[in-house]
Amino acid sequence: MDSTKDMLRMVSSVSWIPKGAAKVMLDAAEPPSKEKIQELINNGTLKKSTLSDMYEEEEMDDVEVAQAKAVAKSFAKSCTISNGASTSTSSTDPEVVKFMKELDMDNYDDDEDDEIDLFSSGRGDLYYPSNDMDPYLNNNTDDDYYDSDDVEAITLKPTDSLIICARVEDGINYLEVYNYEGPQNMYLREDIILSNPPLCTAWLDCPLKGGDKGNFVAIGFKGSPTIEIWDLDVAKEVLPCVQLGAGQISDCDIDQSVIDLAWNKEFRNIIASASADKKVKVWDVATGQCKLTLEHHTEVVQAVEWNHYAPQVLLSGSYDCTVVLKDGRDPSHSGLKWSTNAKVESLAWYPHSEHSFVVSLEDGTVKGFDIRASDLSPSFTIHAHDDEVSSISYNTFSPNLLATGSMDKSVKLWDLSNNQPSWVATHNPNAGGVFSVSFSADSPFLLAIGAEKGKLNVWDTLSDSAVSRRYGSNRP
Repeated sequence: MDSTKDMLRMVSSVSWIPKGAAKVMLDAAEPPSKEKIQELINNGTLKKSTLSDMYEEEEMDDVEVAQAKAVAKSFAKSCTISNGASTSTSSTDPEVVKFMKELDMDNYDDDEDDEIDLFSSGRGDLYYPSNDMDPYLNNNTDDDYYDSDDVEAITLKPTDSLIICARVEDGINYLEVYNYEGPQNMYLREDIILSNPPLCTAWLDCPLKGGDKGNFVAIGFKGSPTIEIWDLDVAKEVLPCVQLGAGQISDCDIDQSVIDLAWNKEFRNIIASASADKKVKVWDVATGQCKLTLEHHTEVVQAVEWNHYAPQVLLSGSYDCTVVLKDGRDPSHSGLKWSTNAKVESLAWYPHSEHSFVVSLEDGTVKGFDIRASDLSPSFTIHAHDDEVSSISYNTFSPNLLATGSMDKSVKLWDLSNNQPSWVATHNPNAGGVFSVSFSADSPFLLAIGAEKGKLNVWDTLSDSAVSRRYGSNRP
């Protein structure tokens, strides 16, 4: 995906949360400390745009106050006294005048002349020096945090599937989690406002807050080197729990966008990032430190992924028309390099072998490679789409089934058996150019789709007759 594209509206990245990873009920967020806010201001994470959003909220409050005044005044003017067949409007009814005087709507939002001793009991102790002293907060448990409608909406059932969606809508940046219960019932479970347009996501279960596991998402952004990690088990969170690379912009003329992220499932505290600054970095999310920087590409690094069976092996693809393999088990080795003859958009390891991978390219082709081949030539080439193939995803249940999403606005399925690819099906989600596709591991024939029109789509691929005939009998 070209990180320089206009991003007024889009779903840039989709991925699935494994069943059983998320808490049945979301925890309530704790407000950030003053120290944390000051730290974010100092390292540049909190920007003027964030403050602008706050002012816009204040302006909305002013609008609501004005509306309240108008309603109250309208109420006074509309009180009528019936007298037979005739009615007369009266704004001087004694009861109405008394009511309006008590409301004092003209001075509703004017606190300048109303001095309050913050620590006195004159206003019912509405302010407390700390949250621990506030009886309302002390008595507020997670069970009391939500109203009854919210509780039902965010309580997970064992059959529910959760989808992570990075979205931009009219200049506002979101990280959303949707609960998919079926084609006719998908709803928003949680959403987070982000400071920059998100380009990529990676789910991870590193236990950053203790215990045996966690439910987190790492997010890379357009124009920023910072990677944010958010806790997806906390509702209405306002700040990430971890930030990688914050405040490390060294040259404003260099695009710092983080374009792809990959979580290492074996070493669960490790993620890799691919960046527009031509670098691949390996991060320890537990310490927040960059452990390794690789500079073996000469152009934008578009894709990165760890090998499923050899977790020290890292694959990266770039706009310099190469794919490079680095093996951490042999640091002295220069690695392997394949020429793709076109800019790399996405890549994926074959789910059931450590030796094979596929790569999608800007020219609309998809190529397969075997790292054991001595001549480094592709095992196959598919002329898959009429435009760049921006995203690919393997089906883990039927490992030879590959989904491709393209800027030609279509999604296609391919059978790659025996390195002899064959087309299976085409889906046109009517969502614009496709940026991201992702098969579910738990419901492996469900494919999440993110595209230009900014709406999350889910394709039940078994609803296609060709897919159903070929794979339906193997449904898990």
